Amino acid sequence: MFYEQIGDEKVRCHLCAHHCTIKEAKRGICNVRENQKGKLYSLVYGKAASLVPDPIEKKPLYHFHPGTRVLSFGTMGCNFQCLFCQNASLARGEPESQYLSELTVEDIVDQALKYDGIAWTYNEPTVSYEFSYDVFREYKKAGGGYTAYVTNGYMELEPLEKLSPHLDAMNIDIKAFTDYFYEEILGARLQPVLDNAIKSVELGIHTEVTYLIIPEHNDESEELREFSEWVRDDLGRDVPVHFSRFHPAHRMQDVPTTPEKKMKEAKDIAQKVGLNYVYLGNLPADNSTRCPGCGDVVLSRSYFSSSKSKLENGKCKKCGTDIPIVY
Repeated sequence: MFYEQIGDEKVRCHLCAHHCTIKEAKRGICNVRENQKGKLYSLVYGKAASLVPDPIEKKPLYHFHPGTRVLSFGTMGCNFQCLFCQNASLARGEPESQYLSELTVEDIVDQALKYDGIAWTYNEPTVSYEFSYDVFREYKKAGGGYTAYVTNGYMELEPLEKLSPHLDAMNIDIKAFTDYFYEEILGARLQPVLDNAIKSVELGIHTEVTYLIIPEHNDESEELREFSEWVRDDLGRDVPVHFSRFHPAHRMQDVPTTPEKKMKEAKDIAQKVGLNYVYLGNLPADNSTRCPGCGDVVLSRSYFSSSKSKLENGKCKKCGTDIPIVY
């Protein structure tokens, strides 16, 4: 799906913002979409590297069906080249890997129906778009629950629009707020990610964003402020933001773990610019949801679990403020 033939047996992929021009027998940046005699094929359709249940809070999605269990699907491939990748074995893995299991759409749907929802996660879901599209569509037809993407947000807008009737939620990683970081550390561009997040909100997809704070790379106070102001102005004050703590990984083993002080500073900056729901990940923290009106805890949360909420018809019982949590 989403490519064109451009002569000399070359194709141009339009699934993500790279728009790779791919020669015969070659692959795109993601390494899992191959030009075979002028036709573009997915090499990971029906191939699973991981299929396990998780709490929805692990995605992280904090304002979306809290306390439920989601079947998490992952495969090989990614359209980013993150130097700090936490799942490099999947992101850089080969689609011919012996560790991949062959599964049909029906196989996935049957397993997903045992849980509250299904999420495409672990590697970048965009690169297995066709399989997710078919699974989500059939899962909904079978009376299944919710569907979710945990994504870097580099999908093109047309594929997102086509998927949106079958996609309920996304957590989008906005990995920094400078073009330099995206170009030098990820091999990508910032603007398509921002456009994708805005479009997700416009389409009515439940949207939360994550920002991994990496010391001396994307942790300047001004950058954190600009990011937080962008969320406020372009996504909305009520969109949950997850600041995630960096731990050395992949090709950035020499970069230290994010200081706890910096994490708390990021949360403070985001709250001061007017974001209502800011959370800290990868470290012990109070991540309960508090009413922005009165400060009362409306949903207690401990690591990857949530307790029964103190809401009444979607409102804080104490002061009546609307609390945007999807149940």
